Amino acid sequence: MSEDVRRPQGNFTGEVAQRPLHELSEPAPVRVSFVRFQPGARTHWHAHSGGQVLQVLEGEAETQEWEEPVQRLKAGDSVVAAPGRKHWHGAGAGGPMTHLAVTIGELEWFGPVES
Repeated sequence: MSEDVRRPQGNFTGEVAQRPLHELSEPAPVRVSFVRFQPGARTHWHAHSGGQVLQVLEGEAETQEWEEPVQRLKAGDSVVAAPGRKHWHGAGAGGPMTHLAVTIGELEWFGPVES
């Protein structure tokens, strides 16, 4: 990750670093960024009003939509969170994971994921 790395505060469990690539506010918020999760790190439950697309670039990811089973993804896999659908995502326990995130719309945070 390059020089413009942000360490998100709150709404994450474990160590996470983000490098924004593009942000657009009109006509709707769109954010594109690389996000690197250390082993076992993950987001809290959240939803995006316009949805989210994740492309795993390296490592192994875990993600879950509300009331659905956990999905395991590897480099090259992608997953889409539908608009307004509550979900979380992060790295598996075996090593770090980096994904490209395309986020559309407003973001709403909920609580941490219960193990």
